[in-house]
Amino acid sequence: MIGKISGRLDWRGSDQVLIDVRGVGYIVHVSERTLAGLPGVGEAVSLYTELMVREDLLQLFGFPTMLEKEWHKLLTTVQGVGAKAAMAILGTLGAEGTARAITLGDARAVQAAPGVGPKLAQRVILELKSKAPGVMAMGVSLAATASAEDVVIEPATAAPKRAKAPPPPPRAAFTADALSALINLGYSQGDAAQAVATVAGETPEADTAALIRASLKLLAPRG
Repeated sequence: MIGKISGRLDWRGSDQVLIDVRGVGYIVHVSERTLAGLPGVGEAVSLYTELMVREDLLQLFGFPTMLEKEWHKLLTTVQGVGAKAAMAILGTLGAEGTARAITLGDARAVQAAPGVGPKLAQRVILELKSKAPGVMAMGVSLAATASAEDVVIEPATAAPKRAKAPPPPPRAAFTADALSALINLGYSQGDAAQAVATVAGETPEADTAALIRASLKLLAPRG
């Protein structure tokens, strides 16, 4: 199983890239969102990967974080959602948006992905809603961006340089920490995840403390 690829970006297509790893080129399928975040041709790049095996085809799909890779694996467990449909959902919503849509039962958000109809979107919600909190709870440990700092590019006129690894996305850490805190306070995983997802959608700039405060207000019993 090829779980991660680090090398030099040799070519960019509309939905795939070619990564040179010490003279061997790997075609990796990526979402539009991932493609937009990659460096320029000739620069160091690193992606977590999932190898999809069919009788007549081997395909690599690439993700900037393990969190997105885990969501891709989970999405493909839904009947009718193939690897490319899962990539379309993640490309439209991102890992956090996918988690929020599924937790809140927002089938319209899932349906916004190219090629995903209303029935399939509803099936994604129904089959994954109970599993979404578990993936969200792992957000901190899975949110780190794939590092390309071990890749050395050797231009003809310059000394080798190390590519700097981008920092992990803070929002994923904020939501995961808030979710963990609410569960530790005794709230069920489902209720906590729904509250955090609602607040994160309404106030994307909120940090962990703000998420917890606003979520507690939503979870407070109404008299």
